[in-house]
Amino acid sequence: MRPPGLVLEEALHPYVAFGILPLFALFNAGVAIDAGFVDSLAHPISLGIVAGLVLGKQVGIVLFSWIAVKSRRAALPDGVGWAHVYGGACVAGVGFTMSLFVTELAYVDVTLLARAKVGVLTASLLAAVWGSVVLWTKLPRSANEHASESSD
Repeated sequence: MRPPGLVLEEALHPYVAFGILPLFALFNAGVAIDAGFVDSLAHPISLGIVAGLVLGKQVGIVLFSWIAVKSRRAALPDGVGWAHVYGGACVAGVGFTMSLFVTELAYVDVTLLARAKVGVLTASLLAAVWGSVVLWTKLPRSANEHASESSD
């Protein structure tokens, strides 16, 4: 028999992980989603943050991992390919906690701060979705599929 606390934890996990935590992050960030949200997203500050977190993380992680492997300072673990590294690099763009902290330190102007927060939250959402898609297509879905991939 399993402990009731563990049963409850497993039952609530999807609701907490995919509902409560994202809502907490959104509310805690203090971003107003109103008519000016799209205008804030189109601002150069927001676009720069999105580009840096989504594209910059991908380029930086894959490039420096490739350099480390090619220079023989590191090696990819068994069963890990460059598509997996790329998927991890995509997901690395999610990191709004530290990004919001740095944003709070960087901008004193309330309007610029709000635009930066919109950029951070948008980048985190884009990175999560894109990284999930990449990893979903590259990671094995079952033990049988994993066995067939490693025999190729």
